[in-house]
Amino acid sequence: MHSVKTGKKNWLVIDLINWAESYFKEKGLENPRSEIEWLLRSVLNCNRMEVYLRFEEPLSSEQLSTLRSFVKRRLKREPLQYITGSCSFYGREYLVNKHVFIPRPETERLVDIALEKIKDIPTPSIMDVGTGSGCIAITLGIEIQNANIRGIDISREALNMAKINSNYLNTENVCFQEMDFFFETEFEPVDLVISNPPYIPEYEYSSLMQEVRDFEPSIALTDGNDGLKFYKRFAELGPSIVKPFGWMILEVGLGEHPRKVESIFRYHSFYSLKTIKDYNGADRVLVIQNRP
Repeated sequence: MHSVKTGKKNWLVIDLINWAESYFKEKGLENPRSEIEWLLRSVLNCNRMEVYLRFEEPLSSEQLSTLRSFVKRRLKREPLQYITGSCSFYGREYLVNKHVFIPRPETERLVDIALEKIKDIPTPSIMDVGTGSGCIAITLGIEIQNANIRGIDISREALNMAKINSNYLNTENVCFQEMDFFFETEFEPVDLVISNPPYIPEYEYSSLMQEVRDFEPSIALTDGNDGLKFYKRFAELGPSIVKPFGWMILEVGLGEHPRKVESIFRYHSFYSLKTIKDYNGADRVLVIQNRP
């Protein structure tokens, strides 16, 4: 950010938006205006509307210094959410760092479907597998006050972040546990198992966009295999983790991935299957009901 010095010139918010918009565009970032808005919101500690209400406000030298470091990091393709340390999920702010996968808007669809499926269960028990930042578990905990929710993850660093988010959002009906889903054998069956597991095949990993490949934790993205490992485990465990008439709600990938996952569950004699589209019209959520 060599063009922005902390010398005598007063850099106003509007100057910085105009400067960064053309600078980011020149550097090949896709949404330059929204990117600088995001960074300024963090530097000024305000929402998007307030950025525009503060157009004529000059930044202090300290704020300019912070913004300069943010811009440098962004030009190396570090995700905005890691730079500012937060993201939005289901209308709430979550804290994130390099140890957790950044929650995506598509995953909110899992929450919507879960709320619909278990709305008539008085005190539902829920297990969120690969909880990461805790966004699914915590959202369900807030939306269903009488639910009992457990988020599991193999990553201790991710669980630390999930606990921070749980405290930040004051959820008391959610707990987190370190667990290797592939070696654990003792499960208490629940009404709902929900998961956005790692499903990118290893052979596709190197072709991911740089922001994802170089910065997000690989353990949250790929199973180091064919992208189907977790679904095979869900299908094998089925009746031991889900109560009769209970549900599994799983995010799936794009292209042929949903069909491959469906065939795994059919092979394990699950016939109550439905693939549901996300809000972009892509098949992204597999809903399985466990029959007795």
